[in-house]
Amino acid sequence: MFKVISTSYINNSGQRKKLLGIAGALLTLVIPCFIMLRHSEHIETAQSLCPFKMITGFPCPGCGITKSLIFLFKGDLYKSLQYHLFGPLTFLFCITIIAILAVELITKKEYLRKYFFSKKIAYTLGGALIIYHFTRLIYFISSNSIDEILRESLWK
Repeated sequence: MFKVISTSYINNSGQRKKLLGIAGALLTLVIPCFIMLRHSEHIETAQSLCPFKMITGFPCPGCGITKSLIFLFKGDLYKSLQYHLFGPLTFLFCITIIAILAVELITKKEYLRKYFFSKKIAYTLGGALIIYHFTRLIYFISSNSIDEILRESLWK
């Protein structure tokens, strides 16, 4: 007896993943827009919602990306880069992902897969983020007292 396997599940699963990728990239861009529109006047002084920062008072590797995107949307590239060097890169990555996945859904072909799943690119970006984060931590510790660090946390 032969067992027939439907390929429609495989195609639907791939399409679902692409739609989820587009949705994730859109949310990454829409949430900072929503925050910017609702709380624009005191965005610089607002308490961080990062659980790691709230517990320890120290920034995590991703702390500042949302504020970086907000200032990028406002057209202030300098402040955007001050909050997080990877903010503008996150914006470019999300726009690229949305465009490529949309084209893949329409044409039913895959493009640039070798770059999306490249370990070399992933390790390079991860290493750059680690170096950037340690540099930020050294600067953060040297420019803040223990009392100021604790004020950033829940332990105020």
